[in-house]
Amino acid sequence: MNSSPPDDGPEDDGPDGVGAPVGRRLVLAMLGLGAAGLVAAPVLQRTLESGLGAVAGKDPTGLTGLLPNGGGFRYYSVASSVPAKGAADYRLKVDGLVDRPATYTLDALRGMEQTRTVRDVQCVTGWRVPQTPFEGVRLSALLDAAGVRPGAKAVRFTCFDGTYSESLTLAQARRADVLVALRMNDAPVSHAHGGPVRLYVAPMYFYKSAKWLSGITVTDSVRPGYWEKLGYDVDAWVGRSNGREDAPTV
Repeated sequence: MNSSPPDDGPEDDGPDGVGAPVGRRLVLAMLGLGAAGLVAAPVLQRTLESGLGAVAGKDPTGLTGLLPNGGGFRYYSVASSVPAKGAADYRLKVDGLVDRPATYTLDALRGMEQTRTVRDVQCVTGWRVPQTPFEGVRLSALLDAAGVRPGAKAVRFTCFDGTYSESLTLAQARRADVLVALRMNDAPVSHAHGGPVRLYVAPMYFYKSAKWLSGITVTDSVRPGYWEKLGYDVDAWVGRSNGREDAPTV
């Protein structure tokens, strides 16, 4: 549809030959509404996300996960409910085959060097959200701080929903585009999106990016996560796994 305003000229004149600026007024009003919409859109989207997230958090059927919001994401949870955590009670534990186990508060993670990446998000069910910003601490930085021991080969992730888990090989976990994410879409990661801290594995299908992250355990082998035990690929490269041919998330 052509949204350009009409040219000022005879076609805008009334039947008596006197210019009637109704068309121009209408166009100006439409432009004003459009500008207002651009200003209101982020607020409306956040309201929609917050509302759907609140409903999804109390929906044991998982049916709200079928509903898209303005950002194109679906809400998925494998637990009937997930407690909300914030700076006062959030903790991330790093342990396993490491020399220096550690527990991080949300403020401690915020105080570390932050990396921002903007990539497409691809779900294995088919939906895709282009150019989504994530920001957080590189997982490799936490592993280096912990001192990974010889013989370690993988990393296991657990979540404070009490159910979800994921794994990566050590080489995959050390990629520069694997983040312990604190921000998403240039805002703190919301509870509905797995906040206050989630994993973000940019080159893999989104089920690898575990929500509500609470544990990082270095192990001697890859341990299949929640969805892998139900048949999904352990190595979930976008476009090269799960029988799908999606474009890579670059």
